[in-house]
Amino acid sequence: MKDTPMKATLNCSTGEVTMEPYTAEEVAQMEIDQAASVEREAIEAQKAADAQAGRDALLALGLTEAQINALLGA
Repeated sequence: MKDTPMKATLNCSTGEVTMEPYTAEEVAQMEIDQAASVEREAIEAQKAADAQAGRDALLALGLTEAQINALLGA
């Protein structure tokens, strides 16, 4: 069985910290946020791989790094 995630709440007036479980809605939102983060990371990794593949193709065509940088505005 999975442990229930807990959140800490600080009462700034008293300095008291209380621990309570996240609600089902909060847990569901955390799972949605985590999945979206993983998806964003995968998209960024694919963009980087595509950019490198494009650079490699331009190099294979005989362009220099300076030409590629000028062409791509880098």
